[in-house]
Amino acid sequence: MSFLTAFGLFSVTAMLVCYALENKSPWFILGFAGACTLGSVYGFLQGAWPFGVVEAVWSVVAARRWWQTIRQSRSS
Repeated sequence: MSFLTAFGLFSVTAMLVCYALENKSPWFILGFAGACTLGSVYGFLQGAWPFGVVEAVWSVVAARRWWQTIRQSRSS
């Protein structure tokens, strides 16, 4: 297994785990955003730029959702 393949496997596994645990803590939402960023890097390094772009968008969406969740919990 090449380093790039292992990196991609790690990225996608981290996304899956963080997504499954999002309801447990807002930090898993942030972890999902970070894992999506890693997935985006993997997509670009692999040469699959559409995958890289989509994962980059997902990371922004997840980071925004984390920020909104944190703001809501602070105002409550």
